[in-house]
Amino acid sequence: MVLNSSNTDRCYYDQNVSFFYNNTGKNISTHWRNRDYVVVTLGMTVCFIVIFSNLLVIGAIFKNRRFHFPIYYLLGNLAVSDLFSGVSYLHLMFHTGPWTIKLSTYQWFVRQGLIDTSLTASVLNLLAVAMERHQTIFNMQLHSKMSTRRVFFIIFSIWIVAIVMGLFPTMGWNCLCNLPQCSTMAPLYSRSFLVFWAVLNLVTFSIMVAIYTRIFFYVRHKSKQMKEHTTHTRHKETVFGLMKTVSMILGLFVFCWTPGLVLLMLDGVDCKCKVLSFEKYFLVLAECNSFVNPIVYCFRDQEMRRTFKELLCFLCRRKNGTSENQFTTLEDSRLRTIRKTTAVNGLPLMNHASEDAAAGTAENYN
Repeated sequence: MVLNSSNTDRCYYDQNVSFFYNNTGKNISTHWRNRDYVVVTLGMTVCFIVIFSNLLVIGAIFKNRRFHFPIYYLLGNLAVSDLFSGVSYLHLMFHTGPWTIKLSTYQWFVRQGLIDTSLTASVLNLLAVAMERHQTIFNMQLHSKMSTRRVFFIIFSIWIVAIVMGLFPTMGWNCLCNLPQCSTMAPLYSRSFLVFWAVLNLVTFSIMVAIYTRIFFYVRHKSKQMKEHTTHTRHKETVFGLMKTVSMILGLFVFCWTPGLVLLMLDGVDCKCKVLSFEKYFLVLAECNSFVNPIVYCFRDQEMRRTFKELLCFLCRRKNGTSENQFTTLEDSRLRTIRKTTAVNGLPLMNHASEDAAAGTAENYN
């Protein structure tokens, strides 16, 4: 039942969360339903996967000096934001369903603010990675020449913007003093804020599409120019590898984020749609992007996978008193020579072919 809210000059700071949920017609169940159990179980499973996978990425970047380059600092920050996203969503899982009715207005804003901050940081990091790859590839470099100070300034800026976005509703961009503007999905948020947040993310996504499309056509053009210096197979592998990576990045981003953003837009323009029927499932889908990121950006990197293996097997090696690094084959020695000569540290966003292919590309650039 929607409350009579003709008086828009009055503020309702003293009301509890139930008041605003009743105002928008969003039901808070007083008991656990099958739907609540499904959402919480699915959400907590995703959270633990997100937390574990991103901790693994962060540990690998700290451990391996080969990852001490701008692109990996940005990937590390992406892992931090996705880790924060997993923790924030885990916090949400313990404050949802019948637990929601126990929340104060302040606690509700904290719950939503953590989600907004973490997801905004994740999206901005994806944009920063795309821009770094654009600069690196168009300058025909294997690694960016950005200084460490500049990289950390970018990381600092990302978190400032993300935190401000998370604080906007708490600082006043809400409907506590304007009940008719309350959102259905987020009953304490103003619909105008939802539209703003959704449009901002859609614009960010559009910029990413433009960047990666330009990268793809540029590399395809350069590959054709270098075709006479390399084999036809190498040329096809380069183009196919790039196309596959770009398709994965954009395709997974669209798949995970678009449904939720469209739902926010519909709710923001006050569409009389059944947004509540899909709300929680689309939020879980958006959260899935936080464990998809390590797979796309890091797990496909051969050196990163090797470091993951070392981290996971660390206790076993200590127990046996041996180290995998003490065992060297001719193939390992050859690959290490290639890495040392070409300074190849993996190209997670440009080409995920073998290190031999990467070394050959470096030679062609020279």
